[in-house]
Amino acid sequence: MMKAFIEGIGLLGPGLPGWSTSRSILAGAKPHTAEPMTIPTSDWLPPAERRRTGVSVRLALATGREACEHAQRDPRSLATVFTSSGGDGDNQHVICESLATAAREVSPTRFHNSVHNAPAGYWGVATGAMASSTSLCAFDWSFGAGLIEALTWIACERQPMLLMAYDAPYPEPMRAVRAISFPFGMALMLAPERSARTITQLAVDLEPSSRTTAAGLPEGLKQLHDAIPAARSLPLLCALAREQRAEVPVDYLDGRQLRATVTPP
Repeated sequence: MMKAFIEGIGLLGPGLPGWSTSRSILAGAKPHTAEPMTIPTSDWLPPAERRRTGVSVRLALATGREACEHAQRDPRSLATVFTSSGGDGDNQHVICESLATAAREVSPTRFHNSVHNAPAGYWGVATGAMASSTSLCAFDWSFGAGLIEALTWIACERQPMLLMAYDAPYPEPMRAVRAISFPFGMALMLAPERSARTITQLAVDLEPSSRTTAAGLPEGLKQLHDAIPAARSLPLLCALAREQRAEVPVDYLDGRQLRATVTPP
């Protein structure tokens, strides 16, 4: 079993405009409505880089920033994990269109922004962070894989870790085979030791896949959970919002799932 202490949370999704304003929805005290969302462009970035950022980068920066501010942590000092099921579909689409023309000329800026670790690069530019950073993908199970990666770092290095998980819709025709409905991002500021910043303790273990991970979620949140890989984090986020001890399942690979236990101080 791997353990860490959560110090800060970031969230951005349809009808979920930030952790602090969404807690009552996640706790079930208010109904959820999938309202249109605005993804801010980070003023941490210089103007030239700010103009080039796509949805995935903006989601990562917005949620990571919220988690750092919630925890009162300096992002420059933090190791990071970025996890997404697919990355920037808009740039991938434009590159595919370019390759289908006779000229086959691909914009260097488009290529730069299409790679899977582009959000990590922009995070470094925005914050000045030079600590270890990992970008990974595990298809629909990317949140669970990212959580394990972050907790493994904490277990081995005994240093704080910022986890960011995010997904964005693809344009057609890719959307026909990869139908992610809405943008969604979340972030967890994790630490190896309890402190005055601690919100709750998190313990994670592997178990056979035997429970429906969306069980108990309000209907609107269940739809997000099923439609967006990064929203597989919602059972955990709802447990955190309720501020009670709880065990929740999180989707993972190969017939397994994670059992996440939250224990408020």
